[in-house]
Amino acid sequence: MGLTAQIQQLTQLMTGLAPALTVAPPPVTTSPPPVNPPSPVPSAPTKQRMRPKLPSPPDFSSERTSGQAFLNSCILYLCLALEQFSCDEEKIFWTLAFFKDGRAARWSKNLFRQEADTGIFPIQSWADFEQQFQSQFFSVNAEADAVNALEGFTYYQGNRTVDDYLDSFLTLVSDAGYTDPQTLVVKFRRGLRTNIQSQIATMPFRQPADTDPEAWYAAAQRIDQAQLTNEAF
Repeated sequence: MGLTAQIQQLTQLMTGLAPALTVAPPPVTTSPPPVNPPSPVPSAPTKQRMRPKLPSPPDFSSERTSGQAFLNSCILYLCLALEQFSCDEEKIFWTLAFFKDGRAARWSKNLFRQEADTGIFPIQSWADFEQQFQSQFFSVNAEADAVNALEGFTYYQGNRTVDDYLDSFLTLVSDAGYTDPQTLVVKFRRGLRTNIQSQIATMPFRQPADTDPEAWYAAAQRIDQAQLTNEAF
């Protein structure tokens, strides 16, 4: 075979191999789209605990019968609004702000006069203030006063509702130290208006026993409420 023929043969052979020798381009890789991080879920706002609105104590004039109630009102306010007072002196001054009349106002004025004279307020702690207040404005003998009231007729219901009468009656028997059920019924019944006494005493059924004061209280309240409702019409 001549040289020319060999060259042609090699050329044909190379041409046939060319497609097989073609280098395939590298595969195109598609990057995944960027993923945004999830947005944080906003947390629910913290609900702040709201304190109940506290009523201020009433003005105090000096009546011994109301001294305990006034001091109790002050102590309750101070306990629930403790963050408003940084020291005992502020608590005392705040309480004295309600001493606007009578002997209470004169007592308060005397305390501030002593401070002006000496440069030191005469009461330095709340405990001392409570003690002095009790000696000045509490009943000297609350038990004896209550017993005397229950032996008289000034505690009677009169024109008051049974609810109002019952409130004052329970305070009196508590101060007097009365606990015997039959005694409580006797005293309560005696103070009721006559028409309510009679209706309870003549009830055809479920008449309260003479040793059950709670039943007497409830019966009197029901009758009084029925009368008030009837009067409204």
